[in-house]
Amino acid sequence: MQEPASVAFSLLNLWAHAQGALKVRKRIPKTHPMRSYYLIWSLASINAWIWSAVFHTRDLPFTEKMDYFSAALAILYALYYTAIRLFHLHPYQRQSRLTLHKTSNTTSLTYKSWSLLCIVAYVAHVSYLSLLPRFDYSYNMAFNLIVGLTHNALWLLYSLPASVIRRFPSRPKSYRPSHVGRAVIFVALTTAATALELFDFPPWGRIIDAHALWHLATAPIALFWYDFLVDDALDSSWREQRA
Repeated sequence: MQEPASVAFSLLNLWAHAQGALKVRKRIPKTHPMRSYYLIWSLASINAWIWSAVFHTRDLPFTEKMDYFSAALAILYALYYTAIRLFHLHPYQRQSRLTLHKTSNTTSLTYKSWSLLCIVAYVAHVSYLSLLPRFDYSYNMAFNLIVGLTHNALWLLYSLPASVIRRFPSRPKSYRPSHVGRAVIFVALTTAATALELFDFPPWGRIIDAHALWHLATAPIALFWYDFLVDDALDSSWREQRA
């Protein structure tokens, strides 16, 4: 095992996302429009941390690419579900006031376009890095950083007291439940943790380096984020939206 600390902390993150997925399954109703997106993100994240553990166990060209490609998928999918949540692109069941029967909304063109854009972006990302004679580490870092910063910026907009985003379609923009402020804490913690990836230092005892500490920091942040997502999904406004 080449980097035991990074392997151990990768497995800790895997456990955090598995716990988060269980929390989503238990607490968010099956009829909630965002439930499936959060569970898919959990699976993408679990896959990413599995390959992270494999890569840090044995650094080979194949394990390296699987680690990077899996991480990019989890990061891009987080941006994907964030846009769906914040801009209310998700298809959901609406009850007709006249018939009192549930009818399925037609999936919007925006939803289809956003889904297609993310698929094309990921395929292009993987293809570019796979077809090059040498792996482009700078581009890979820039891609993940831009996607991650965009994800964080959207949640900052969501959390602002005078947000330009209508957090819940059934409520005015001024509606700001108590859990909203935790998105700012998440962004601050994530940004601080990412700094460990940008400012490296020689490993302590040839085991603990900045990358390993980054893995250690992201596990409790993931647990914190799942708590937020669950609380956001349980807000009463979701029931009003479906009325």
